[in-house]
Amino acid sequence: MEFHHVSVLLQEVLKGLSIKEDGIYVDGTLGGAGHSLKIVEQLTTGRLIGIDQDMDALEKSREVLKDHINKIHLVHSNYVNIKAVLRELEIEKVDGILLDLGVSSHQLDTEERGFSYNKDAPLDMRMDTSSEFSAWDVVNTYSSEELTRIFLQYGEEKWGKRIAEFIVNERAEKPIDTTMELVTVIKKAIPKKVRMEGHHPAKKTFQAIRIEVNGELDVLKKAIKEMVESLKPGGRLAIITFHSLEDRIVKEQFKELYKDCICPPEFPTCICDKKREIEIITRKPIVPGKEELDNNPRSRSAKLRVAERI
Repeated sequence: MEFHHVSVLLQEVLKGLSIKEDGIYVDGTLGGAGHSLKIVEQLTTGRLIGIDQDMDALEKSREVLKDHINKIHLVHSNYVNIKAVLRELEIEKVDGILLDLGVSSHQLDTEERGFSYNKDAPLDMRMDTSSEFSAWDVVNTYSSEELTRIFLQYGEEKWGKRIAEFIVNERAEKPIDTTMELVTVIKKAIPKKVRMEGHHPAKKTFQAIRIEVNGELDVLKKAIKEMVESLKPGGRLAIITFHSLEDRIVKEQFKELYKDCICPPEFPTCICDKKREIEIITRKPIVPGKEELDNNPRSRSAKLRVAERI
């Protein structure tokens, strides 16, 4: 199985996690195990828990991490289930957690997975291939209103309403079965002059459908607090995002967890009992430098934020 993967912001992640040789670390989005390999190389008596919902990623990771097999435990799950995963392994708290969000290079480059708008494939986009719900279901069963909502909300696609209408009209003739069939419909919906500007005309629509299929933003929102609660005091959470929707969630969740009191300003004394749970290590997100951008153009939208459990 061909599995090309370049780890984004690798040195910055290692520094952000402040790795201890006897620590327990979780890579919640194992992918090609590039980050995990560098983490586990710094461990002596420590352990690495690798979580991924993609069976291909787990298979490849076993191969990449085979020299450290006594220090790793790989789990087929979603990172939102971190507490259940740790409970199963009889681990109470950990020293660090990494999330490297979005679609992996392998998923993009494997045609039959249907993530890419540049390759013809069945409409799929499932990160967990054991799930029954796919991009085909979104494109062929959602109403025009539902499609408009996800295109505007998850893709920030200003032509979302028009694209949704074109999809509904097209599928009335026959189902839209492949990525290229969908790209053709999107191109019809967007005026030619607009199509000639900037990024690929299907980019935002594909992003929106992928997020909907995998519930990515809901999962992220729910998981951040769970992950902070799974850290030891001084433990760190490092999250790499790849678009503004994800980054906004991380920023806002960190801000909430940093607050010491959420009572209205007019209250004379605090009655909410809210206590600050984290220190924010990165006041501004860390982004790739020129050298990394030259070597890996896919890293251009990456942002790393790090928080530490109090």
